[in-house]
Amino acid sequence: MAALSDRLLVAAILAYTLAMLAYAVQYTFGEAGLVSRIAAREPAGRPLVLAGAGGPDAPAVPAPDGSGTPAPGGPPSRAAVLAGGTALALTGLGWLAQAGAVVSRGLAAHRVPWGNMYEFVLAACLVGATGWLVLALRRPTVRPLGLFAALVLAVLLGIDGMLLYTPVAPLQPVLNSYWLKIHVTAAVTASGVFLVGFVVGSLSLVRYGYDAGRRSFPYSLGGRLPAAPVLERLTFRLHALGFPIWTFAIMCGAIWAEAAWGRYWGWDPKETWSFVAWVIYAGYLHARATPSVKRTVATAIALLGWAAMMVNLFGVNLVVSGLHSYAGVR
Repeated sequence: MAALSDRLLVAAILAYTLAMLAYAVQYTFGEAGLVSRIAAREPAGRPLVLAGAGGPDAPAVPAPDGSGTPAPGGPPSRAAVLAGGTALALTGLGWLAQAGAVVSRGLAAHRVPWGNMYEFVLAACLVGATGWLVLALRRPTVRPLGLFAALVLAVLLGIDGMLLYTPVAPLQPVLNSYWLKIHVTAAVTASGVFLVGFVVGSLSLVRYGYDAGRRSFPYSLGGRLPAAPVLERLTFRLHALGFPIWTFAIMCGAIWAEAAWGRYWGWDPKETWSFVAWVIYAGYLHARATPSVKRTVATAIALLGWAAMMVNLFGVNLVVSGLHSYAGVR
């Protein structure tokens, strides 16, 4: 089972990478993509009349993906439609392989499969992939984000498999508690939701920059993205979902700490950075509910929260030692 889990992880990374390439084809050749926009430009000296567009004075056809970017005319190319469907199917295939890797890892270890850093990242990415698939299936307008979601999943799982891998082993005695199933499960779920929120929030800032007239990288990518308000609202909803789960995880961790170490809170590095991330995300939600705060400023605070989560995950586990030194990385 342990070997099967390792092979399924490789299959998941490969599927997400292929999905990213398929999303890139759709992104480039779609009706509002870079290649289509260049192909629709008017040549110097004479206007370009698109077939079926009703002449040079006809209004632009809005993109059907909800991005707010005018399409250069006509339906999307067959290649773009095929690439989009293939990308979504590959993402689903990657999800199945990753879910199989998590389940087989748990069967091999005879416990819940999030007892060390490798397993935590694997499970959190599974939550993130699940969240993305739910969004893509329920809201087709956000599917152009699949390129970036697949990229993040492939990179994180690649780092997890190459740098954080830990062979299957029994739990450390201090972790052998029912609180592992409660506290860490909540932390894994919140981290996966925040992962999707980070991707959507980052792209909302890219779209805002594009709408403001910026054309340098990465703002040049914004023309193919959904409308900035759509992305910004989705960012808020994702963080509004993840924040109470993260709050619950911290509360359960404090109760577990009292049972294991005789105190609820001791400002251990893991506890400190969990609280720092909680404060930043609380500040984001407060800023988002304040009319005088610009949406871009509030979203930037949310991205700062994800940075704190990464310090908590990688910095504390790999650099700083403390009572939460359970990463298991060799």
